[in-house]
Amino acid sequence: MREPVELRRKRILAVLESRGVAKVSDLAAELEVSLVTVRRDVEELARAGRLRRGHGVARSLAHVEEESAAPGRPGTEGGADGGAVALVVPERHSYLYETLHGARSVLEEAGTRIALYVAPQAAGAERPMVERALTKGVRGLLIAPRWRSAGSEEADHGWLAEVAARVPTVLMERRPRPGSALHALDSVCSDHWYGTHLAVRHLVAHGHRRVVLAARNDSPTARAVRAAFADIAAASPEIDDWTVTLSSARAAPEAAEDGAGTRRDLPALLRERGATAALLHGDEDALMLVQMLMDRGIRVPQDCSVVAYDDVVAALGSPPLTAVAPPKAAVGAAAAELLLKRLAEWPAAPPEDTDPAGAAAAPVRRVELLPELKVRGSVREPGGAAPDGGAAVVRTDAQPAGETVTGTLIATALDPAEGPAQDPVND
Repeated sequence: MREPVELRRKRILAVLESRGVAKVSDLAAELEVSLVTVRRDVEELARAGRLRRGHGVARSLAHVEEESAAPGRPGTEGGADGGAVALVVPERHSYLYETLHGARSVLEEAGTRIALYVAPQAAGAERPMVERALTKGVRGLLIAPRWRSAGSEEADHGWLAEVAARVPTVLMERRPRPGSALHALDSVCSDHWYGTHLAVRHLVAHGHRRVVLAARNDSPTARAVRAAFADIAAASPEIDDWTVTLSSARAAPEAAEDGAGTRRDLPALLRERGATAALLHGDEDALMLVQMLMDRGIRVPQDCSVVAYDDVVAALGSPPLTAVAPPKAAVGAAAAELLLKRLAEWPAAPPEDTDPAGAAAAPVRRVELLPELKVRGSVREPGGAAPDGGAAVVRTDAQPAGETVTGTLIATALDPAEGPAQDPVND
């Protein structure tokens, strides 16, 4: 005779009360029912608030509370956020919000409470928020600093390294500069060099030989894409002419916070360079370019091909835009999984070594996930040969940030405050 559902679920709760935590597979074996049945029971009990789910495990509520309040563990000083994990992201950042949701799903499934902090658009806004979270007793940190410029990134290295020595810390969609104070800090990000490579090879495969990249320059992702494009284009014999320019006047680190600024005349630049294709970072600027081209009677993709980088809203365009899609949610999920691993490994007593590498019980992980190319309807072979003239202009002198860069030798526009262009996978 089949056991009633309610009785079986009471037995599951009884096992958890006695052990605190149990593998779902072990519960299935002990109850002599299928793994699918126990998973469904655990999901329903978790939804009813009677237990907490994890990766392949179930936990009693009492066990979760005991873990959060365990003496000597990081972030157990008390306060409203005691035992929670702090998640810090910039405000008004749709790209990173997808990353946030990926992290949230993993943490909630593991029964870990989240304390969300949204940093305003001001330099150094993350630091006081993190300090406040530590005061309230958080036991771990997932953070995606805004880092509008390389200088603002450097300014955060010291205090973030100190935080990483106090509680497990993982950077999301950020990759510190090699040799910096945060080099030995766990991080998970997209491989933007590979994403840019996908876009360039797709355009080259469709016969495009003159390509413009219009990209922002006010985020680690934007700087990585700019450097990667110049590196790839300069090394590609199939490309006769390439150009890197700002997607808009407000897309540079020094742009006004209110977004004031004049959008660059990209259609005119495309005509000047004889370009038949454009790669835009991000989606909004790509959609705006399509509209500007249409206003001038230039059809996409018949007369000009367009590829977007981000794939947040690219599919909603007319036509839907082919786009590079970084694994945003997967980055957040992987970062959360890494943080949970670090929390489980973290020593009971705070480490004396202030080096974040010394605080980790296992080798530091710098994880990269590969973007993919979503092929839609905005790329086609050029209607005819590219116009004559407009040979590549070789530039060997540094230029102020934001100026258009063309040629086959220079890697990217240089910001005097940033120094030489960084490795594209290191924001």
